[in-house]
Amino acid sequence: MYDDLLKPNQSIQSFHFKQTNQARIEYRTHLNASIDCIRFLLRQGLVFRGHDESEDSSNQGNFLELLRFLVDHNEDIKAVTLRNAPKNNMLISPAIQKEIVSAATVETSKAIIMELGDAFFSVLIDESRDISTKEQMAVALWYVDKKGHIIERFLGIEHVTDTSALSLKAAVEDLFCRHGLSLSRLRGQGYDGASNMQGQFNGLKTLIMKENESAYYVHCFAHQLQLALVAVAKNHNKIATFFNFVAIVVNVVGGSCKRQDLLREKQATRVVESVHNGELPSGQGLNQETSLKRSCDTRWSSHYSTLISLIDMFPSIIDVLDTIAEDGATSEQKGEAEHLSHFIQSFGFVFNLHLMRYILGVSNELSQALQRKDQDIVNAVKLIRMSKE
Repeated sequence: MYDDLLKPNQSIQSFHFKQTNQARIEYRTHLNASIDCIRFLLRQGLVFRGHDESEDSSNQGNFLELLRFLVDHNEDIKAVTLRNAPKNNMLISPAIQKEIVSAATVETSKAIIMELGDAFFSVLIDESRDISTKEQMAVALWYVDKKGHIIERFLGIEHVTDTSALSLKAAVEDLFCRHGLSLSRLRGQGYDGASNMQGQFNGLKTLIMKENESAYYVHCFAHQLQLALVAVAKNHNKIATFFNFVAIVVNVVGGSCKRQDLLREKQATRVVESVHNGELPSGQGLNQETSLKRSCDTRWSSHYSTLISLIDMFPSIIDVLDTIAEDGATSEQKGEAEHLSHFIQSFGFVFNLHLMRYILGVSNELSQALQRKDQDIVNAVKLIRMSKE
């Protein structure tokens, strides 16, 4: 026994080193499994937790279910994870998940800053309120990499106590300080049209330009186009009334699953008849099932999609309104449907429908062109001039 302990390969020190090294390998395998699951969920933008993460649950949430999937398909991971892991070091608690996510955030931010290097950059900022009514400020960077490509990177979300220009500027400076960025390297600012952002005297862009005159402010051309369309439409009584009736038609026809099914059924029948009569071409990807799309006031371009679907499904919409007028549950529903059916078949409504489809079609193409990543300001101005003509 004594002689064995004197042998280098059988000494207590060697045995302890082997045990420690084996434990290190197992821990690394265990940790990498959790990290891989978290990286996948972060990349796909999926939630981690489940409603019931107990052992008896049939669905323990994305993180645990994905980790269990790895365990079932990898014997090395299975040997050191979940039930085979130490009870005090399972690496699956919410706190551990958050720590790994925080580490991933730090490493991702470092990679962005390293890619940026000492180059100039622009900043895109927008503030919004989350579901818990906390004011937040999202910050993204724009810069040109060494290959000459324009890169856009999301840098982070900052909680702000209020949305005044001074508070936002302080939050920006704090974010820049943490990442080693300087306002002196800032060459562009991009915000929405709110007064606290683009105000001429006390807006965020003005406060930054007082320290750096080269940080030029550019209001998103696509956003300006949306604001212009909204302002023009609301200032024209007939067009404003037209869009109000479009919204009412969408609400009435799509007010229930039964009505939507009826609309799809009538539209499908009409498409089959049109294809049979040669009025519509047939082929792969053509004549797909569609629905009456709802518009959104904050995205004026969505009205274009609504008008397109309204024109394509116009006869079917009339049939649905006539059906509601005959079989409606109440006299109010019958009267409203009958009134809408007559109104949308009037010359004024149909004229405005095709007029606005044409106008919004032009502006929609312009909006899509302005949002292209390879778009430059000179070409953008030319496109705007051509659209106006």
